[in-house]
Amino acid sequence: MDPSMMAGLDGLGAEDQAKMASMIDQLQLRDSLRMYNSLVERCFVDCVDSFTRKTLQKQEETCVLRCAEKFLKHTMRVGQRFGELNQNAPTQD
Repeated sequence: MDPSMMAGLDGLGAEDQAKMASMIDQLQLRDSLRMYNSLVERCFVDCVDSFTRKTLQKQEETCVLRCAEKFLKHTMRVGQRFGELNQNAPTQD
């Protein structure tokens, strides 16, 4: 887990910190799996047209690779932008 996330939990006891860390880890795992499933579904629907073979055709394979690359680049850029906006946001003290 990201150490910066734990910074806000300093006022909690060790047991509560461990519970919160576990919950945060579970949420991160869930979000990662959702993103992966979304990627697979989107690229499959957009790229796979034929079910006459058990392997992808060359154009389908190329499409899937491009789709996955675009999806991951987009996700990384959104994450970077969110981080930039989060750093510039005024803090509430």
